[in-house]
Amino acid sequence: MSTVELTKDNFDEVVQGPDGKGFVFIDFWASWCGPCRQFAPVYEKASGRHPDLVFAKVDTEAQQELAAAFEIRSIPTLAIIRDGVLVFSQPGALPEPVLEDLIGKARALDMDEVRAKVAEEQANARG
Repeated sequence: MSTVELTKDNFDEVVQGPDGKGFVFIDFWASWCGPCRQFAPVYEKASGRHPDLVFAKVDTEAQQELAAAFEIRSIPTLAIIRDGVLVFSQPGALPEPVLEDLIGKARALDMDEVRAKVAEEQANARG
C-alpha cells in the first residue's frame, strides 16, 4: 500500500479506519527538509512491507493546523495512532531496522492496558 496524504479534511476518516480501530503511522515532513527526504524511502519501503497498516504523510507546510495540533517542533517526526490513541511520537529520521522494530512494538501493544493508563493519567491530571 502506498502512503496516504493526510490533511485536516481526511484526518478523522483515515485515523479512525473503517471499523473505528485505525492503526496509522504518520510521517510529518516538509519538502525543504534534508532528513525528511532521506527518511522518505525507508518509510515507503515499510509501507510496502506492511500493507495491513496505514502509512500517512503530513506536509507540515501545507497542513500547519495539523502540525500544530501534534505540537510538531522538529521534522521529520513519526507519530503512531492506534485505536484513536497517540501511542508514539518522536522526531528524527529512523534507520530501517529501528522503524521495523518500532512497527513490531506498536503491533504488540495491549491497547486495553494503554487505554487504562491514559484514563488513569487523565484522572490524575484532574486532581
